[in-house]
Amino acid sequence: MGYPSEIDADRPQGPETHSPSFTRRAALGLLGGGAGLALAGARPAGAEVRIDITRGNIEPLPIAITEFFGVNETESGIGRDIAQVVTADLERSGLFAPINPRAFIQTAASMKVRPRFSDWRVINAQAMVNGSVELREDGRVRVEFRLWDVFAEAQMLGRAYQTEQPHWRRVAHIISDAIYQRITGEQGYFDTRIVYVAESGPKTDRTRRLAIMDQDGANHRFLTDGRAMALTPRFSPARQEITYLSYFNNTPRVYLFNIRTGRQEVLGAFQGMTFAPRFSPDGNSVVMSHAVDGNTDIYVMDLRTRSPRRLTSNPGIDTAPSFAPDGTQVCFESDRGGSQQIYVMDVEGGDVRRISFGDGRYGTPVWSPRGDLIAFTKLHGGEWFIGVMRPDGSGERLLVSGYHNEGPTWAPNGRVLMFFREQRGENTNSSLYSIDLTGYNLREVVTPGDASDPAWSPLNP
Repeated sequence: MGYPSEIDADRPQGPETHSPSFTRRAALGLLGGGAGLALAGARPAGAEVRIDITRGNIEPLPIAITEFFGVNETESGIGRDIAQVVTADLERSGLFAPINPRAFIQTAASMKVRPRFSDWRVINAQAMVNGSVELREDGRVRVEFRLWDVFAEAQMLGRAYQTEQPHWRRVAHIISDAIYQRITGEQGYFDTRIVYVAESGPKTDRTRRLAIMDQDGANHRFLTDGRAMALTPRFSPARQEITYLSYFNNTPRVYLFNIRTGRQEVLGAFQGMTFAPRFSPDGNSVVMSHAVDGNTDIYVMDLRTRSPRRLTSNPGIDTAPSFAPDGTQVCFESDRGGSQQIYVMDVEGGDVRRISFGDGRYGTPVWSPRGDLIAFTKLHGGEWFIGVMRPDGSGERLLVSGYHNEGPTWAPNGRVLMFFREQRGENTNSSLYSIDLTGYNLREVVTPGDASDPAWSPLNP
């Protein structure tokens, strides 16, 4: 059976990135040009295993994920860990139903040549994943995996990755992304991170500091020490940077934070308050609100020249701006019409139009990475909703409701949302949750303590 050539891309990575010593681009380069592992025989006729992710309430696909085979204890241990991470990733998506390994008949060692498909059909597996782990003499680890269509008895995907041993977890997430994409036709979102506000202390005197973790909660660490309140963190789409709100001389100001170096800087020399920042799609600008002399408008700052440009000029409160993914438009919330609603304007501040017309107040609009939807928070009848609508305001759908749901953020594939939920009462917790775009698969995202204001990163570089 043929194998691809070894990956050898040793771009240095700092320990804070939690990433293997190859770029995602290099890893995903195995998709085309015959670079994948060789197909095991001709494919029989019949429909391929697929999941239509656009349908609601999908029956999860039964999939068997075996331990990745290794010839010694170290390799076997890494192989078990990789299989567990891949299993957890796919199960959390709500689209896959991993089969309990206790039901497996064939062993990982006996699949080195080809699976016995009858052993997998009898336990109702429609797809199956196996792999191997090999420690090289230079200390690096080579991980290989294959995705099989059990009923067609054909290989759907096969790849190999090489990295430093401590970075096996990121390889597992990249494998999960590859399986997800092959079966759904949509980009995966497992090789990503979440930045959020970690909260502690009594409700009347909360400590709020920035924290970051992998999307599955691993590699958690704090970015700020809590001496200054931090709110609304947002990832750069292009660099290892975050923009967020903190307090400078007791005044809310927008900051930049470099994840690699820990360097922080105030963004701009504005008089008054700046808040609600977000990056432009190319990462070269930050759009934000600026409040001075009782008026709040939206400005955009070029990060290369540090020159600000005013986008709105209205007596109302204009805030929470978010760029369209093509950079040509900005959505925002405003009370200029008498109540809090969502508006869209072009990137120069012209052609302002209201798009929310349902009952209640609308806020925190966030444009989908796909450009097809805007997520929002809605308050109506004492309930807080997370919903989506098209950029022209049509097709409003409410995905989840509760006492206090707020702050939606998109996965980079535009198919999953994360938000935070606060329970009713004086001493209840705030937690992160995710839900898919169809309104199903509501899941709590576990954090060490209270959590709010999540922001989903792009796919790791």
